[in-house]
Amino acid sequence: MSTDGDESGVTLWLLWKRTSEVVRTAVIDDVTAANSVSEPELTVLVHLNNAGGTSRQNALVTSTGWDRSRLSHLLTRMEKRGFLTRERLRNGVEVWLAPAGEDLMVDKQRALHDAVERHLISRLDAEQRRALRDILTTLDS
Repeated sequence: MSTDGDESGVTLWLLWKRTSEVVRTAVIDDVTAANSVSEPELTVLVHLNNAGGTSRQNALVTSTGWDRSRLSHLLTRMEKRGFLTRERLRNGVEVWLAPAGEDLMVDKQRALHDAVERHLISRLDAEQRRALRDILTTLDS
């Protein structure tokens, strides 16, 4: 483990943790301020939207990194709110964006893009954005 001052593992981890929380909170606050959608609901809606409006529930577990029980409870609440529909198939569960979820995504796409631009992208130059993408891709693998 490195112990050379500002580059120590613990120092970098604490900086990453604080910074990611500040940026995440700012983006979520901007996007969810206009209505009662929660951050986890927004996360599911974005994943479904990015998947073309439909996904297997197991794929959502993988893409969100959440456990099956947490996701299942959230999907039940979202289904009751009219954001999505689910259908049990022989080999799993298919999840679709419902019209209310699609409408919310249309409304939130611009807000999400603008918030990410304001709180993250605009604060980095092109080289820093590439470096951040490379670092995050490496850490995610």
